[in-house]
Amino acid sequence: MSTFLSPAELDRQDPLARFRDEFLMPRHGAGEVAYFTGNSLGLMSRPARAAVEEVLERWGLDGVEGHFRGAHPWMPYHRELRAGLATVAGAKPHEVVAMNSLTANLHLMMVSFYRPTPQRHRILIEKRAFPSDRHAVVSQLRYHGYDPATALIELDAGPGREAISLERIAECLREQGERIALVLWPGVQYASGQRFDLAAITRLAQAQGCQVGFDLAHAIGNVPVDLHQAGPDFAVWCSYKYLNAGPGAVAGCFVHERHAEADLPRFAGWWGHEERTRFQMGPEFHPAHGADGWQLSNPPILAMAPLRASLDLFCAAGIAALRAKSVAMTGWLAAAIERELGDAIDILTPSDPEQRGCQLSLRVRAGRQRGRQVFEHLTAQGIICDWREPDVIRAAPVPLYNRYADCEKLVAGLREGLSHA
Repeated sequence: MSTFLSPAELDRQDPLARFRDEFLMPRHGAGEVAYFTGNSLGLMSRPARAAVEEVLERWGLDGVEGHFRGAHPWMPYHRELRAGLATVAGAKPHEVVAMNSLTANLHLMMVSFYRPTPQRHRILIEKRAFPSDRHAVVSQLRYHGYDPATALIELDAGPGREAISLERIAECLREQGERIALVLWPGVQYASGQRFDLAAITRLAQAQGCQVGFDLAHAIGNVPVDLHQAGPDFAVWCSYKYLNAGPGAVAGCFVHERHAEADLPRFAGWWGHEERTRFQMGPEFHPAHGADGWQLSNPPILAMAPLRASLDLFCAAGIAALRAKSVAMTGWLAAAIERELGDAIDILTPSDPEQRGCQLSLRVRAGRQRGRQVFEHLTAQGIICDWREPDVIRAAPVPLYNRYADCEKLVAGLREGLSHA
């Protein structure tokens, strides 16, 4: 249907159009930018300001008593995020918690779920893993006394391919699974935009006796995620991208409920102590039920406030409706680029909507220098994408606040940039 309707008409018919006004759009000259970098930093929601100001006002009025007073007292504040996090993560409320940063949470999870033995100590990641994930994994291997040169398996897509097939993952696990302790995989690959089947990867890894964790930095809030049913041991994510919680925002963590009461090794902190006896200040650690038991310190209330506001918008819009718009809008953009610019630009992201989120990764065929010139032209025109070395322009039309008109502007900007370059 979208093939025959103009972008203006598609925007008029968009059932989620009202959510655009819930976000502050950066300016370019006298108008708004066309913002395609929600995969790097999501926009500020209008309710975020009120949520933060409510915390500040309570702090000023009540001081320490703000832990117990007001519409959103701080003592149970992290619990107010549970329902929203469970919605976007496809989890049960006790399986999710907002805490720390992504890489800190990844380290905490590997303390519990990377338990190497001489026979089974390898970690499987993808070849182009986000650097912080690779740094964390390499440091864990070295901490346990293993050489990353032999203990780290980095799986690529194979010759001439951008996407890593499920068959290639399965083949690797068949060949080396009995020596792999942990499979750590992305939900969506940050550079190519490829989406992975979490349930299928979990089944393949668990069939070989491996623990399984996912980095959902580019998946959470972007594509539907069903962590409870998929069944990994853990997942981690940041909240400043698609979840719009602000720069350096508090991150999130999932621990499957089968581990809710397990006596697992962990790095403990007092906020992870069971709530019932936490303030008895006893010397022994008794973990809280579920993901809460991996918390360390008091929740950062000011950092949680924008996330609470954004999660309310996700729940109001509905994950299914957001996904439907995402598939349609990214599909429109991909078709327009292929139709009008296919002789000059390659789309690296899989064409199958089931294998991608909203992001498209673009490569200018004429080479890196030409691609960089095109990217800089877009920026100068107020079309905000991002550049990933060595030669990828990433554009992510986010269904909560992007319009088809933005996509139309991007196509025109790419065309102009190619002619100018």
